[in-house]
Order: sequence, then structure tokens, then C-alpha cells
Amino acid sequence: MPPDPAADAAARARHERLVAADHRHLWHPFTQMQEWMAEEPVIIDSGEGVHLVDTLGNRYLDGVSSLWCNVHGHRVPEIDRAVADQLGRIAHTTMLGLASTASIECAEELIRIVPPGLTRVFFSDAGATAAEIALKIAYQHFQLRGDLERKEFVAIRGGYHGDTIGSVSVGGIDLFHRIFKPLLFPVRHAPQPYCYRCPLGQALPGCAMACADEVEKVFQAHPGRVAALVLEPLVQGADGMIVQPPGYLRRMREICDRHGALLVCDEVATGFGRTGTMFAVEQEGVRPDILTVAKGLSGGYLPLAATITTEEIFASFLGPFESRKTFFHGHTFTGNPLACAAATASMRLLRDRGVMAGMPGKERALADALAPLEAHPHVGEIRRRGLMVGIELVRNRATKDEYAFELRAGHRVTLEARRRGAILRPLGNVVVLMPPLAMTQEDLRELVRITRESIEAATGSI
Repeated sequence: MPPDPAADAAARARHERLVAADHRHLWHPFTQMQEWMAEEPVIIDSGEGVHLVDTLGNRYLDGVSSLWCNVHGHRVPEIDRAVADQLGRIAHTTMLGLASTASIECAEELIRIVPPGLTRVFFSDAGATAAEIALKIAYQHFQLRGDLERKEFVAIRGGYHGDTIGSVSVGGIDLFHRIFKPLLFPVRHAPQPYCYRCPLGQALPGCAMACADEVEKVFQAHPGRVAALVLEPLVQGADGMIVQPPGYLRRMREICDRHGALLVCDEVATGFGRTGTMFAVEQEGVRPDILTVAKGLSGGYLPLAATITTEEIFASFLGPFESRKTFFHGHTFTGNPLACAAATASMRLLRDRGVMAGMPGKERALADALAPLEAHPHVGEIRRRGLMVGIELVRNRATKDEYAFELRAGHRVTLEARRRGAILRPLGNVVVLMPPLAMTQEDLRELVRITRESIEAATGSI
């Protein structure tokens, strides 16, 4: 179509009005607002498939699944219809003292796909609240059983479980969490399995996974006191896509079993196919005692999370009314029907479209496309599990010297990517790719091409 100057001018005027309003009123998460307000933002106006469209009509590959949650792409007819159909019945009803069709059907679909032995679903609205609920359930479970000394939690440095006080307590990213330390409850943290920059100064295979031994030492030092170990299985997402060595997760399960503690696996980021299996724990034959999910649960459509437990844990809370064994926790929008309808439709699409069967081909295409970057002088390591990728940028590949924080090397790459038609988001010096599962092999190759060119341009200028 030929250019339409009037339409372009109207779009520009609308865009400028929205920019001004954003800068005047909004406070963005994990964003230094002084710098944000000095820049002209990309304002997403619509989506189509695996692309985002901004207010000026520019199209971008959604390279981070709209913050790791989109699964099937945007404007998926089946999910759109499910939400619209539910809206035609009821948008919200409480689960406190009432049941709802949408939440029941969603729980049924969820139990069909989680590891066997997980049977009870407690809905909430975000990954952080799902983690908070897991902590409270684990604690109360032992209290109700009379195991009163089990009040402590073990977590892994570099972990991220959300931004509520409990989830930050078990988190382990100093940049995000240090300032809030006086507000947090004590948690025993073990070294993270970050093989590229091993905190123990060792290396595989000679280390015999010493980082796992350190976790067990924490348990041994506090016998009978640990209620649960909380971790992200296979990949620590927010700390830079730190991929755990093979067998690490299995070791964590064995440690918990030896010491009588629960294993809480946070699959908010890794769940629903991101690592190449429906849930990351499947890859090492692990069944957690408590599983938390969010993000991809609703296909990335609406806020919905779930904390899923075994029947044994659930049974600890059963008793006559006067026993007061109730789990006193809940949210106004727990099991929201619109979100549950979207989630049910999304989970059915995963099955009906055979999404997981197509993952190996996409993983190979992604790995092949990334291979040329492995020798780049400013790429220290490429970490990948399934369609989760972290590309760690370094000043010097041989010495692993990092770019200074203030240089914002990762951010520079994302700006270059926008100019080339893709949305990326960095984690410090790590460039993250987390594409929707709906991306084709061709889409994935295009995303990596843009990323490669953007890294070349950004690192060549600093």
C-alpha cells in the first residue's frame, strides 16, 4: 500500500501523547525511571502470532514471550474464544465458600499433565504468590504433624522466586534483594551451580558436583530443622539463565529424602514446555512435593498461578472445624474464571496441537543457529535448555572479564535488536532469548540472526 501521510501523522501524534502520559504517570517494574524518562519507549499496541506491533506500526519478533509467559503466540483464536465464552457467563466469582466451573475444569487439566502424585491445586495470581503459598504450606504441614522443629528453609544463591517478602527471603540475587534484608526471615542459602563462574573455584567433571555437596552440608549442620528446599529446576532464570549440571536436580531430591524435608520446585519460568519437556523436573525423573507454576499456565493471557501438592501434604490440613487445621490463606481473585478458562484452553492446545512433539526440531534449529556465536570474542558462554537461552557477554573471552555494570552491555544489545525487528530483554550482561513455543524454526533462525547482528553492533561500540 502507498504511504498515507495523514495516517502516519495521526499515529505519530497518538504515540507522542502516550509517551508523555507514560512519563508523567507510570512507574515501570525493574526499571531505573530517570533513564527511562529520558528515552522514547516502544509502546506495544497489538500482537499477531509471534509478533508485537507498536503504536507506530513497527513489527517485532517477541523474543522473550512477553516476559517468559506467552506460549502459543498472540491472538490465538481458541484461547480468545474460551475467554469470550467465559465472559458471557461470569467474569469472576469467589472460591471462598463457593466452587466454580472454570476453576474445577482448569485443575482437572493441570493434574493431567503434572508429574504423577501431585493431586491438589491451590490457585493464586502470580509466581510470587504461588511461592509464598508453598512456603506457608510447607511450614504449616510440619507444624500440624507435630514436627515443630522444622521451621527453616534452604534455598540456592542466584535463585529468584518473586517479589513478595517470603519469596524474596528464599531468593538469592543480591542486586534485587540486598536492600530488603532487614525485612526478610532467615533462610540458609547454598552456593549456586554456576559452572561458568563456579563460586567454589572448581570445574566439572573433577569437582564431582561439589555445589550439591554444599547443599547437603547445610542439612547436616541443622538436622531435623529444615522444612523444605526451594529451587528452580534445571535453570535459574532471572540470574542469567544459569543451567544446572546434569544430575543436580536428582541430587537435590535425594538430599531432601535423606533428611526428611520437602522439595519445592519453582517452575514458574521453566514450566509448560520451556525446557523441552512439559515440566523441567521430568528430565531427571523427579517428583517434587510442591510444584509452583504461573506465567505459561494461562498461555500468557491472564494472571494465574498454582501451587500443587501431594495428597499426603493436603491430608495434614484435614480435621474437624474446631481443630483449626485450615490453611488460612487466599486471594480475592483466586481461581478467576477468565484466567482459568484461558489456562484450560492453553493446556488443551498443548495436547491437541502436539506442541511438545515439535520441540526437538525447534531445539536443534535454535542450537544450530546459535553455534556460530560460541566463538565470538565477546561471548563468554551460551547457556541453553530447550528454548531458554542466556548469552553471557564478556569484555574478554579468554579471561572472562565482565563488562562494567554502568556500560549496560546487555541493554545496548536490546536497543540494537529493536532496530532490527526483535524484542529482547537483558539480565545484566546476559542477553536472554525465551521465544514462544509457537515460533517456527524459521522464526527462531531469524531471531538468532538479529541477536547475532545486535551483539556485533553493541560490543563493537563499547
